[in-house]
Amino acid sequence: MPMSILKSLTVLLLTVANVCLLTTVSLSQKQRPNIIFIMSDDHGYQVVSAYNSRLKSVAPTPNIDRIARDGMRFDRCLVTNSLCGPSRAVLLTGKYSHLNGFIDNSGKPFDGSQPTFPKLLQQAGYQTAIIGKWHLVSTPTGFNHWEILNEQGQYYNPEFITEKGVHTEEGYVTDLITGKAIDWLKNQQKNGQPFFLMIHHKAPHREWEPALKYLRSFAGVNFPEPSTLFDDYSGRGRAAKEQKMTIASDMKLDADLKIWEDRSGPDYERTRARLNGSQGKIWDAYYDSVKNDFKTKNLSGQDLVRWKYQHYLHDYLSCIKSVDESVGQILDYLKSTGLDKNTIVIYTSDQGFYLGEHGWFDKRFMYEESYRTPLLIEWPGMIRPGAVNKDIVSNLDLAETFLDAAGIRIPADMQGLSLLPLLKGNTPANWRKEHYYHYYEYPVPHAVKKHYGISTSRYVLIHFYYDIDEWELYDLEKDPQELHSVYNDPAYRTVRDDLTKRLTDIRKFYKDESE
Repeated sequence: MPMSILKSLTVLLLTVANVCLLTTVSLSQKQRPNIIFIMSDDHGYQVVSAYNSRLKSVAPTPNIDRIARDGMRFDRCLVTNSLCGPSRAVLLTGKYSHLNGFIDNSGKPFDGSQPTFPKLLQQAGYQTAIIGKWHLVSTPTGFNHWEILNEQGQYYNPEFITEKGVHTEEGYVTDLITGKAIDWLKNQQKNGQPFFLMIHHKAPHREWEPALKYLRSFAGVNFPEPSTLFDDYSGRGRAAKEQKMTIASDMKLDADLKIWEDRSGPDYERTRARLNGSQGKIWDAYYDSVKNDFKTKNLSGQDLVRWKYQHYLHDYLSCIKSVDESVGQILDYLKSTGLDKNTIVIYTSDQGFYLGEHGWFDKRFMYEESYRTPLLIEWPGMIRPGAVNKDIVSNLDLAETFLDAAGIRIPADMQGLSLLPLLKGNTPANWRKEHYYHYYEYPVPHAVKKHYGISTSRYVLIHFYYDIDEWELYDLEKDPQELHSVYNDPAYRTVRDDLTKRLTDIRKFYKDESE
């Protein structure tokens, strides 16, 4: 065969091969799912109506519930460190706080140079973005686009940060984050690449400031009180007794409940200064009515705690109302564009939250309401609609799950497990039977002692090691509200010894030698 013909055939074959390769890559790019991760701040699972059917008649979350209806609800999603910044660092790295370096909210920046799942998604051809709360005292890395709230963020007319600097936008923070997310999604349809979008809401973080349109959304509603609202902590140790997060003593009438004796003070100005003239009139009119109600009733003792609880729930759930509305707008946009057919949607919170249980607000403890978070995942064609999973899963698993769903190798040093088998309805025989927790931030702001522990489907063993040396053990089957520690009960000696050994082993497994 003449050399010229051979060269022509070689060129033709290479061209065909390249076309086939490009077609394969293109198909692979198309088949890889888009991922939208929606995370609120301090949203307790007990006020998601998919978890609490009694809520449907009082304060439903119909749009968040849509994800549960069309996907999977996880009933035992446990965080590794119940605090906003550390939870986000665990999410990004798939590693516990002691390894990713962000153990508390003390102001130390997150090390953005370390490997994170957004970087790996980028390298694999994904467009990545984060919009909303960042709260890691650093500049986001691994994102093609980022627009984050300044520090904790503000509810009204908030400041956003981009690569160009800080700017203020008029409106309510949840609405603005939603609008920015949808705008970004519109641009992604033009380039055809798979995408990963993190929508991080500020709400319902303290001080629970609702959208002006929802200030009166629960007027006249009487929220059911938790049975432990007046817990005296007699069955627990010093940690529960010495915390500083009770509705009775630590929830502020002014900054938290917006009842100011003196409107010339800094707390009032800090909040009120965010509002323009017309916004301020609406806000003042509502909270003036709340203040008048409070003054008229002249409450004290348990009656005062009950009033504070009701008003706390009113503002908190009004913030959730906007978050639920946002979720609905995102889901509706996906459906209207056809993106829903190849998009995974996740809804979760950075941790749990106390809503009057044990008389508390906030989080931090390795007790149920703080330790457990909502997790709902929708993936058309992959997850059976209405599925419920009761395995122990964690925020530690999310990075691995995103990478696995995108067909990317999970780094060996990530410490979580991909949820893909569970999403498909198959729990591996070697799935975790226990979960490890470690909390570090003491004494401010809520005086929750440093502690670590291990939990199983039935038991929780906790060691409070700083300032005190106390152990607690709870039998969730007999004592689901964790009111009575049985650590020193002889009947639980075998359980205690077994869990103590397993705790030592799991600390070694996760390379945590800190104390």
